[in-house]
Amino acid sequence: MAAAAMLAALSGYTQAQGKFDPKLLKNDRYTLACYKVKNGHETPIGTLTVGLHAAGDKFSVITLTAFTGMEVWKDTAVSDLKSFRPVYRSSHNSMREMVLHFEDDITGYHIDKKTGRENQIKESGNRSFVDSYTYPFLLSTLPLNSGYQTDFSVYDYKPANTDNVKTAVVQEVKNSTYVSQLTGNHDVWEVTVHEPSTGEKSISYIDKKTRHLWQVDIFSKGLQVRMIDTESGSGALKVPFDKEATLQMVNGGKATISGQVFARNHSQSKHITAKIQLVNWDPKQAAPRGTEIILIPYNDYFKEWVKVNETQQKKGLEGITLSEEASGCIKRTTVYDDAGHFEFVNLMPGDYLLYTEFNFVHTWRETEVVGYSDYYKNGTYQTTVSNTESKKYSEDLEANIKKIVTVSKPGEKVEVKLKKTK
Repeated sequence: MAAAAMLAALSGYTQAQGKFDPKLLKNDRYTLACYKVKNGHETPIGTLTVGLHAAGDKFSVITLTAFTGMEVWKDTAVSDLKSFRPVYRSSHNSMREMVLHFEDDITGYHIDKKTGRENQIKESGNRSFVDSYTYPFLLSTLPLNSGYQTDFSVYDYKPANTDNVKTAVVQEVKNSTYVSQLTGNHDVWEVTVHEPSTGEKSISYIDKKTRHLWQVDIFSKGLQVRMIDTESGSGALKVPFDKEATLQMVNGGKATISGQVFARNHSQSKHITAKIQLVNWDPKQAAPRGTEIILIPYNDYFKEWVKVNETQQKKGLEGITLSEEASGCIKRTTVYDDAGHFEFVNLMPGDYLLYTEFNFVHTWRETEVVGYSDYYKNGTYQTTVSNTESKKYSEDLEANIKKIVTVSKPGEKVEVKLKKTK
């Protein structure tokens, strides 16, 4: 009877596990901002960078966890792409070192870095389960709809466990909306998962169209952690990227953009208050030889990329990472002489964004009042004269320059000045 019950349970689980659909997986890389939530207030505690990759017969999840004030934690989980059974698992952080191999037996080791205790791991691997680090991302592969429920087994090694296999129960799935400050409203499935053995609960917000994980809230031992996609990947851009047209724009023409990079600074240090004359010794300083200038083909895609990046930076978030294809369409050159000259060639008509930055020394001389002398004649006050000294000052400054340049017709030679003035 016991054997029959066990076989029935395993058979039932195999059926549940078969509901994971590998076709819904997409290679992705994104960063989640992590917050501790208390009384509705979010306190930043770090970031979680997630890499999802399906290739051949394997599905891998690689995460980098960067908690504030701690070294980066790296976790890797590799599963069979068809069954999602674990193949390999590793965890490297300041708390532990762990490596697991999943075959007929589960073998590996676990080192507690606080106590120095090492456990050699060997246990039977003949049960069906998914990995604890993989399953939050497998929720998106379930046949989600309103009212959907299921459960599945999860392997999660901990030295104190009497059984490393626990059950994850999908308690509730319902319609919801995720609101992004960058990309607006997204229709999502709100998926609530409960683990009876640990008491932990999670609520995931999974995009209905793309199956992308926008946000997850985790509740454990009275604490709540919220993880929100920073949208630092190219998926945050709505305008599609046309590689062929963009490469043609920067390489398929006969126009040139050339010019000079320099900085001017007419200001003086604010700490000097008693002055009567200012002379700027270096009104114009060319960018040094070798300074890099970047040319971005300023089409609709890159215009949106620049706009979104500026918005991200104002919020203190990471900028959007360009794909390799998009990055490959950005041209670079350097200043080739001591006068700050540069040149870009083979350009088609269109708008281009030029950007550069360099350091320079701002030097000036100021005549300062250091005192006063009163003059008397025959004991009678006549006048007061200022006593002055001429002093030289200098400070290191940085010039950040960007300029939109238009090539209006084929073969045009456009001359520009990239200058920073103050």
